[in-house]
Amino acid sequence: MAFTAMWWTVVAVLLAGAGGTAPPREAVPQGGRSWPVSGHGPRGRPAVLRAFAPPATGWGAGHRGVDLRAGPGAPVRAAAPGEVVFAGRVGGTGVLVLRIGLGLRISYEPVRATVPVGARVAAGQQVGVLDGGLAHCLGGCLHWGLISSGPGGDVYLDPLSLLPSWIRRSGPSRLLPVRGVPAPA
Repeated sequence: MAFTAMWWTVVAVLLAGAGGTAPPREAVPQGGRSWPVSGHGPRGRPAVLRAFAPPATGWGAGHRGVDLRAGPGAPVRAAAPGEVVFAGRVGGTGVLVLRIGLGLRISYEPVRATVPVGARVAAGQQVGVLDGGLAHCLGGCLHWGLISSGPGGDVYLDPLSLLPSWIRRSGPSRLLPVRGVPAPA
């Protein structure tokens, strides 16, 4: 087992040095990243029901996160390593917030926390379960937000930017033969 993990590390380092990329053998590399909920896509990719749409102003209309398809009771995992800084209800909805460093916080809702405030969590570690759903998501979804705090105040960022491209990609393209279409002249 240790030899296999070492072999994959050597292969990944060689490919990275050659300009290529290879996903790590483990689902979540140490200190790495993870989808907060599992889906049916490649590498467990969940369906994005509503994308990030930043507001033009601090109080303007927009979508300050990403909605990922998941049903009530689905496990919710830390997308990155960090510390739980809030776990409770806001306006009747369960919210969990992780501080992941460098002024960044991840928020999840509607979530019932399974870890206490102050807990240090690893990427991919379960931090809660999806608690019901949001009114605008038929069938249930997780709202995943990313907030950057700085001298000018809080700025919402696209949480998908936390994930490396090999996790976000939906899979390889496949060219299929075309039948019944005349060849161009």
